[in-house]
Amino acid sequence: MLMPKRVKRRRVHRGRMKGVATKGNTVTYGKYGLVAEECAWIDSKQIEAARIAMTRSIKRGGKVYIKIFPHKPITKKPAEVRMGSGKGAPEYWVAVVKPGRVMFEIDGVTEAQAKEALRLASHKLPIKCKFVVKGQEATKGGDE
Repeated sequence: MLMPKRVKRRRVHRGRMKGVATKGNTVTYGKYGLVAEECAWIDSKQIEAARIAMTRSIKRGGKVYIKIFPHKPITKKPAEVRMGSGKGAPEYWVAVVKPGRVMFEIDGVTEAQAKEALRLASHKLPIKCKFVVKGQEATKGGDE
């Protein structure tokens, strides 16, 4: 699973997911991309499941780019533990995704193959996504 090698602070605040993505909202490396239409926390297991679905669909042809990384630790206390005694230990890692963020890109395959691969990847994610082609993507996300 994806996770940072080392971090400055092990426990962080939950934060808020408001607004649209201002960075990472254009297709840069590949020719086709998968764009988030909602905001969510995408955890490392979901990113890995989407990556496997894409690579199996294109039969290891072409190139897959993952443009999101899980930097945020999510903590959890053990079951049946009393209140208090601090915050729990980090349980898993998430990437904060806002509308308009390009999450995955594909290059080196036909448009039909890329559309099918990204469709399969979107089924592994907890949000609505859309398929975009480089140069044709909308600059603002979320409100279509």
